[in-house]
Amino acid sequence: QVQLVESGGGSVQAGGSLRLSCALSGFLYSSTCIGWFRQAPGKEREGVANIYRGGGSTYYADSVKGRFTISQDNAKFTVYLQMNSLKPEDTGIYFCAAIGRGCTRVDQMRGFNYWGQGTQVTVSS
Repeated sequence: QVQLVESGGGSVQAGGSLRLSCALSGFLYSSTCIGWFRQAPGKEREGVANIYRGGGSTYYADSVKGRFTISQDNAKFTVYLQMNSLKPEDTGIYFCAAIGRGCTRVDQMRGFNYWGQGTQVTVSS
């Protein structure tokens, strides 16, 4: 059974940092793309970053480049999203998701078929 479980959300002031974790289970293959998405109130869900489990290649949305870092610990079957220099516009529910193929640019992130329950990130000014 495939499961993704996010953790690490919370409330911080602008300029602060958070690290989100996505624990994976049921994945026994490396040809999987893990993505982080977020959804702000009243807005559509958008891709933030992704990483290919097989080789570690990454893509980022322009809005987070230089501030967010996606990484993985294959031994722990966990993907992380380190978020620094947070801004109020980063507020939203953050989801990790998976698809059994390679990664694409963030603006082409489609068809992810496994999703976590989400974790709330709130950045105050």
